[in-house]
Order: sequence, then structure tokens, then C-alpha cells
Amino acid sequence: MPSWVTSTRPETPEDVAFLSGAALAHLHLVLSRDEVPQTLLRERLALRAAAACVTHQGRPERAPDLRDAVAFLQPGDEAGPAGEVYLAWCGAVARPISVKALDRALPNVETHQIAAWLDAGQGAPVPRAASVLQAVLADRPRDPAAALLLAEAALAQALGWSHVLPLLALGLKRTDLGKSDDEMRLACHRTIAAAAIEATREAADLMRRTARLMGVAPKLRAKGAEDAVALFLSQDAVAPAALTSLRSDRAARRFCDRLVELGAVRELTGRDTFRLYGI
Repeated sequence: MPSWVTSTRPETPEDVAFLSGAALAHLHLVLSRDEVPQTLLRERLALRAAAACVTHQGRPERAPDLRDAVAFLQPGDEAGPAGEVYLAWCGAVARPISVKALDRALPNVETHQIAAWLDAGQGAPVPRAASVLQAVLADRPRDPAAALLLAEAALAQALGWSHVLPLLALGLKRTDLGKSDDEMRLACHRTIAAAAIEATREAADLMRRTARLMGVAPKLRAKGAEDAVALFLSQDAVAPAALTSLRSDRAARRFCDRLVELGAVRELTGRDTFRLYGI
């Protein structure tokens, strides 16, 4: 990200809008690079977005709790209110943007209502997203997660992106959600300017980590290692039990420990048991 974007302190609404546009334009170029692990970047930002939304709801869960709630979910289990928020974000970033895909991510919202809210936004990307955010909050003031998710979808559509990339949810404060019109648009511009910088740095970090994992992959002799590596490149957190290509839990745990030794992945929980790993 150019230093004149990261170091400038905007003084006027025009400056804020200009810098948010500049940051988005640079992020757009970053996302066009083949080296960026797009799926993993969206997953990583989805976790941060979900954690922010849960905080807006006044709940105590944080990112590690959300990781646990989803990573160890068994068929038939309920993820709980906070886990459901994270699942919604995961669903939203996993599929190309469409009303149908957003309906799957938000099963408690009617399809026609989603379409109506998305149509509420017009014009340039950030004002369009702000309008959608305001429209959803007007109808569902106690559902900031759905409002932010749909605003992100409107922003991505306006930018010509195929998938949702969480930005607004990373920085909008609870007090910002009560604003309207010009104040809401200004808050969105400020948030996007900062979030695009964060997303660019996250993309650069994940590029380096992905390159490291791909560099050590030829050293992995375990049968099913290729499929296991692919899972790490697409998911924020992986439980050894999910590495079914390695045939046994013991083999999966050894595989994960080997990747940690090689500096290719990290153990994310700090626990001795029920561990999660990610690049």
C-alpha cells in the first residue's frame, strides 16, 4: 500500500473518500495476483468480521471461541448464537455472490428481502454499501451481522468482485451503526480506508506463509499429503481429524506436528489436546 495512503490523516470528507478509493484500488490490484490465496484470505477476514459482529451483539465470545465452535462441529450439533454468526460469514465468503448464496448464508432472512435490500444501494461502491447497511438496520436493528454481511456483498458487487471480502465489519464500531446518511457514508469511507490497508497486509502475509508451505510440501512423504496441504491452503483452521486423506488420527497429528517443525503451519490454540492448525 503506498505510504501516502497509509500515513495521510484526512481532514475533510472529500479527503476521506479519496483515500478510501485509493486504498480500494490498490487492494483490487493485490487481489488480482495469482499468488494471493484468495479463499484463505476471505476465511481469515471472515473470522475477524464474525468476531466484530458478536461483539456488537454484546456477547463475550472472541475469535478463538468462534474457531472452536465451528471447527469441532459435528453433524446434528448446533453452533450456538455466536457460532451461527461465524457460519454465516463463512458461507457468505465461500460462494460467488448471488441472492441464492446469501440466502443460504442467512437462512433466517427471506430471499425476496435480501434482493430488496441489495437494490436499496445505488451509485458508487461505498455509498451503495452504506445505503444497504442503513436499509437493513432500519428493518432489523438487532441484527448487525446480517446488515454488515449484506453491505459487504453490495460493496463487492459494485467493485466487480466475485466474492464477498469482509472490510466494513472489520472496523465499523457499534456507535457507527446508529448513524445515517452522510454520517454513515463517512464512517464507511473511514472504515474501508483502514480495512483495505489491513487486508492488503494480510494478503502479503498469507502469500509468504503459503509460499513457505508449498516450499516444504515436496518433503512430505505421507500418503494423502497433497490433499492435506490443499486443505491448509483453503481453511483458516484445520483440526487433525479433518485430514481424512491421511487415513488415521495418529497419522494426521504427526503430519501437523511435522508441518509445525518445518515452520509451515502454526498451532492456533495453545492447548495440549483438541488442537487446531493453520498457516
